[in-house]
Parts: sequence; C-alpha cells; structure tokens
Amino acid sequence: MVESAASSESVALATSEGASEALKISHKIDSPSSCVRHVVVTVPREEITKALHKAFDDLRPRADLPGFRIGKAPRKLVEKKFYPQVADQVKNSLLMQSLQQVTEGGHFSAISEPDFKIDAIELPEDGDFTYEFTIEVRPEFDTPNWKGLSLKRPVHTFTDAEIDRHLHRTLERFAPATAVDDAAKIGDQLFVSFTFSKDGKKFNELEEVRIDLRETLSFPDAEISNFGSAVVGAKEGEKRSVKAIISAESANEEYRGKEVDVEVKIIEVSRLDLNDLSVSFLEQLGFKDTPELKTYVRIELERQLEYRQQQDLRNQITAELTKDANFELPSDLVRRQSIREIQRQVLEMQRSGFGEDAIREASNVLRRNAQAITIKALREHFILEKIAEELKIEPNAEQYEKEIELIAEQSESSPRRVRARLEKTGQMDALRNQIIEREVIRVITEAASVTDNEDSKLIAEAPTSYALSSTIAPEVTAIPEAKFEDSIDTKTGKPTNE
Repeated sequence: MVESAASSESVALATSEGASEALKISHKIDSPSSCVRHVVVTVPREEITKALHKAFDDLRPRADLPGFRIGKAPRKLVEKKFYPQVADQVKNSLLMQSLQQVTEGGHFSAISEPDFKIDAIELPEDGDFTYEFTIEVRPEFDTPNWKGLSLKRPVHTFTDAEIDRHLHRTLERFAPATAVDDAAKIGDQLFVSFTFSKDGKKFNELEEVRIDLRETLSFPDAEISNFGSAVVGAKEGEKRSVKAIISAESANEEYRGKEVDVEVKIIEVSRLDLNDLSVSFLEQLGFKDTPELKTYVRIELERQLEYRQQQDLRNQITAELTKDANFELPSDLVRRQSIREIQRQVLEMQRSGFGEDAIREASNVLRRNAQAITIKALREHFILEKIAEELKIEPNAEQYEKEIELIAEQSESSPRRVRARLEKTGQMDALRNQIIEREVIRVITEAASVTDNEDSKLIAEAPTSYALSSTIAPEVTAIPEAKFEDSIDTKTGKPTNE
C-alpha cells in the first residue's frame, strides 16, 4: 500500500450576489488507503474573529440583560454574557462551511459522511481553529477502456415442455397441500420444528416452520446439503438428526465455522395433487382458464430469462473492466455495504419476476459469502459509476416509477406501498445504483461486438434447495443503528445528501 499526502490552500473567490463568501482555510489530506482520506482542516483566527464579530452584531439588538433595555446593553457585557452560546453557533457554522468547501473542492469523491464527533470539537479562544476527520472515498483509477468489447449473449427460445414444467412450479407456489399419513418424500411440504445444540447444550430452536422438502436446506448462516436424504422416509411425530457448519461470516462470533447438531421433528407431512386443480382454483389465482395461466407463465419466464441474460453480459463486462482493479477496500466499508449489495440483488430479482423462494435462497448465499461477494460488487460499482458520471447517466423519475411498478407487480402490492417501503428502509439508494449500473451495461453492450449463443442453461432447473430466512446462530448483541440514511429525490433522481 502506497501512502500519499496532499495539501492545498483554499482562496476566497468572488461569489455570486447573495452567496456567502468562501472561507480562507487550509487543509491537508493524507491517504492511509485507497478508499480512506484523513483530513486536517485549519480555519485561521481572522475568520473566527470576523464570524464572532458578525454574530454579536446580529445578537446585540435583541440581547436582553438585567438593568438595560433590550438592545441597549454595552457590547462587552453582551459578549461576556452570551459568549458560550455564540461561540458554539460560530463553531458549527465554520465547521459546516469549511467542511463543505473541502468535500466539494474536487480533492476526492466522498462515498460516506465524515467520521467525527461535532460535540467533541471546541472553538479555541485564541489561535486558529483546527479539526480533523476521516472519510471514505471512491478510489482513484483510470477509466478502463469499455468500448468495442467482444461479448457472447446467451439466448434461448422456450419450448412447450419448458413452459409446462414452469407452470407446474408456479402452481406449487399457490396450490394448497393436503396432509397425508405417508412417509415424507422429496417435493412434499412439511411442518417441522428445529432444535440446535452444541456439545449437548441447546442454544436455539425454531418451532412449527413450513418448508418444502428438498435435498438441501439453506439458512443465512449455514447450509445442510444432505437434509433431504436425512428426512426422506420420516413420518409425522418422528425425529431426524443432521449436522450443520455455521458460516465463517456468521454474525454470532461464538459459533463461526463450528459444527452444530440439528434435530428435526416432523409435525406434519403434506402433499400437492396438481392433477386435481379445479376451474375455481384457477379463478382464485386470477385466471379464467389454463391458456391464460400459460401466457402469464411465459411472460414470467421471459423476464427471468432477460435477468439471466443481463447477468451473464454483466459478468463478462465487469470481469474485463475490473481485471486490473486491485485497490484495497476498508473492512468497515465492506461490512456496511454488504447489506446494500443484498438489497440490490433482491430488488433486481423482484423486478425480474422471481418468486420469494428463489430470492430467499439467493439472499442466503450472499449472506454466507458476504465479504468476497461485496468486495467484487464494490469494485464493479466504482468502475460502473465512474463511467456513468463521464456519460452523465443519472436516473430520472420515470425510471424510478418503472422499477417500482415491476417490483409491485411481482409482490402483488401497490406501487405506492412499494415506494413507501423502499423509502422507509433506505433502499432507494440501492434502487438508484441498480438503475445506473443496468444503464451503463446497456451502453457498453451497444458499443460492443456481440455474438448470440444458444444456451439452454439460462432456464433454471428444478430447485434442489429450500431457503429459510431464520439463522441457526442468531447474533446475541444489539446491532448498532446506521449513522446515516440515504434518500433519493425521485423528481431529480439524485440522493438528497448530495
């Protein structure tokens, strides 16, 4: 890692009428790593004196001191009485103005808020005002050549048999299952309870959970690859035992990488009979007949095909663009951004027509491999975002509306509710990144030499894994609240904190 340092002097420039005059400040910027800047800012005494003088000029006509009419107290008495409050206001004003000059001065591209405690900073009674902070920034790099890439676009035409298979899987999501006395087999729906223990000591349990019995059972912090083999043949009331290894990235440090015992109690075995679906059932789903349902299934498949096609092209493009991107990423940045990467992937799958099971499984895979996946995603994002800035690509209100409508359609909710949820959970920033990155990929693809390549692997095979959203070893300490929230102005399409 190469350390570099930079220093510069900000000079007060002529400003437009009504704008505040720039401060005459100095600052020094050190680069402890490619994505972190340590900044020391100095506001000279003359700026402090000028700010204090103006503040007391504004205060004196309103100052109320015993023995004097309002606004008539001697200036020295006003300054003595109100100095602590005025000094605090001046400190905040100088701090915010100087901070804005440094962060918007073109010295770096910030990707987070400055890290410092404003209450711990004091305005000195004598001498210059100096403070320091660290800030995460986008790494500096030359934009890789993105024009004229050679790409292979996977394509596929659906057969009637593929439509029928996906129709069967679609009905499985909605059709009611009937309890049976038979032994469990792959494809059945089960109600089960889990007990998790280590060295004979129980540390967690999940009661009365509904699952689809498949060979693999996925948790956010573990995967049981032989779950189906262990449970097939079990009947109501019976128990089965399996083992799970907790992910090295589990939030619970005590169990990271450790093998634990999992006891599975079968509460009920249920089975679908898709050969006995009535017209009334189709009507409950919102379809008048089978042909209309098949049309819906085809549209859903085509959206998923487009997603997989775009993911394949994206992987080819980002592999080429990031082949020399070896800049270091701070662990705090990776840890914080891992949640956003999961949000981005989930939103992308939601708008592409994937069901909850598939999204939950993808989310679990991301959580179990968060660090490696996030590092890769961040490097891709920095490069794609830089290209977007050079091309002046920024989402507009119409693009936001389209994304929200697609998500709402898949989740069977209203666009208004989806928007409210995204804004409340701070996911509008993830949506913005998703739109920008997809648009950059489109531009790069249009400038590339693209060859179509028939690929039947674009069609997902029957799922062999079922995902649960509950962790085996939940975190035992409180998760600190996020320091900052991003929100998006969907009229301008830009973050409100810019």
